Amino acid sequence: MTLHQQIDKTAGVPAIARPSEPAHIIKTDAEAIEIAQKLAADFIKDAAKRDRDRIWPVTELDAFSQSGLWSINVPKAFGGPELSYVTLSKVIEIISAADSSIGQIAQNHLGVVAAIRTVSEPDQQKLLFAEVLKGTRFGNAFSEFGSKRAVDFETTFTDHGDHVIVNGRKFYSSGALLAHKVPIVALDGQGRAWYAIADRSAPGLTVIDDWSSFGQRTTLSGTVILDNVRVDKTWLVPGYKGYEVPTADGAIFQIIQVAVDTGIAKAAIDETVNFVRHKSRAWVDSGLDHAYDDPYTIQAVGGLTLRLHAAQALLEKAGLAIDAAVANPTVETVAHAQITTAEAKILSTEVAIEATNKLFELAGTRSTLAEYNLDRHWRNARTHTLHDPVRWKYSILGKYFLNGEKPPLHAWS
Repeated sequence: MTLHQQIDKTAGVPAIARPSEPAHIIKTDAEAIEIAQKLAADFIKDAAKRDRDRIWPVTELDAFSQSGLWSINVPKAFGGPELSYVTLSKVIEIISAADSSIGQIAQNHLGVVAAIRTVSEPDQQKLLFAEVLKGTRFGNAFSEFGSKRAVDFETTFTDHGDHVIVNGRKFYSSGALLAHKVPIVALDGQGRAWYAIADRSAPGLTVIDDWSSFGQRTTLSGTVILDNVRVDKTWLVPGYKGYEVPTADGAIFQIIQVAVDTGIAKAAIDETVNFVRHKSRAWVDSGLDHAYDDPYTIQAVGGLTLRLHAAQALLEKAGLAIDAAVANPTVETVAHAQITTAEAKILSTEVAIEATNKLFELAGTRSTLAEYNLDRHWRNARTHTLHDPVRWKYSILGKYFLNGEKPPLHAWS
């Protein structure tokens, strides 16, 4: 089945059937990387076409979640792999280098899995993690379009005994179209934010395919309308608890964003090298026969690769810091995880924008032809890196290193 933009954008998109077989459960970090590489080799084949025609990655998403990569941060105590966040971020980078929209779709799912570990009671963890291990995909209905700040929510729920009723409207809902469950950030009567995890097919839950951004075109985002949506309390997760005290939850949401951007940067550099070596012409004044012998191009590719490797090194360092904060969440370990992740976020943003821009400068005019669709990398980088502004990351670092001020506790830090 191929789903694409010709569906009526004013109507809700029907929920999809779940895979008939349970998902694979990964055993080791090495296995996770190997599976990610195999999937990426398949995903990259039609990535340009999916972006150009806005074809939904239905088959690809099923393969991704059924592979076991969507459960790699489920704790061992509940039957999960509980792999390192170094591995998790590398997996997202590998997938994102092939198709950054697919890499981003997993972000909120993995973040919610981490939050369940942090804030849920054992009985709820057992129920929800069992679903994740079977292959249940979480989408998201977090952000809202018209609020003053991203942290301001107008979606609320009311208590009805064994369930709650949710009402509101969401946007930027990556993955919601093809999710099996939709975690909704909704406020209780005290203004506290919970994840109300609704069935994708729940009455009153409408997902509209109206995502019109020029980048990340197949993240399956858009509007989610919540009209008296029922959610059993067993699926009501107290997300606010993850930010009342120091936890790694915010850094986990952030590190996955970093990995998407390093993936985009790697894809752009790979495209640059391939184009320069096989299609670009040497400049008329160079006296050279091949574009790949141009000393200025050689220097530029070396510099880009160096900065990518620096971002990847910080990404790995951030993963280790998050592992330490998950194992022992203290004021200091959590702040270290946040700061290291912020450093990685700055470099990954800057190299993603630079590499996707330099691609055309180094590859030449021919690289702008529509048949190659190489501009998708710049469009994806420019769109995805807007999730949280790097100028505020610099502020966080300065306050921490100069004045010892800890970063704020929320999903953007």
